[in-house]
Amino acid sequence: MQLCDQQVKQFETEGYLFFPDIFARQEIGRLNDELPSIFAQRREENIREKSSDAVRTAFAVHTYNESFGLLARHPRLVRPVMQLLNGPVYMHQFKINAKAAFNGDAWQWHQDFGTWTREDLMPEPRAMNISVFLDDVNEFNGPLLLIPKSHQQGNLEAGHDVTTTSYPLWTLDSEAVTRLGVLIIF
Repeated sequence: MQLCDQQVKQFETEGYLFFPDIFARQEIGRLNDELPSIFAQRREENIREKSSDAVRTAFAVHTYNESFGLLARHPRLVRPVMQLLNGPVYMHQFKINAKAAFNGDAWQWHQDFGTWTREDLMPEPRAMNISVFLDDVNEFNGPLLLIPKSHQQGNLEAGHDVTTTSYPLWTLDSEAVTRLGVLIIF
């Protein structure tokens, strides 16, 4: 998959691209079929909700599950990232976020690079998030929310939240999120 000039420009301006149906329902179905056995495993990579035994996040699934390993290396995902970053890429983190809407801990507003630079010492924000939605995403099932153009503000000051989520996260306060939200209006 090769991005056109308009898509590259949109990414640079907005900070994200969205490709509905990049994978066929059958392909997504195969990934969904793998989830029960992945979540049933007692692995340190499976982070469970503090209030239940439900898996919140399964880290590094691409290292032990063939279907998700193929997804992590799929050309439909990797080639556009290589194009946007102008060269080879590596996998910094792979995870399945399994949090269901209305259940479990919240995910506070955060910047992934902000956490990666503080926790993993990632030197510069040359990282790309790729999200593949395995369920339909709507306002009723805990969707991922993005603030367009917020990437243009750089790495923001953040607090280290070690209490409200199942694992530590560097989070933005309400004032920072409000300021970022104003960006998309004006």
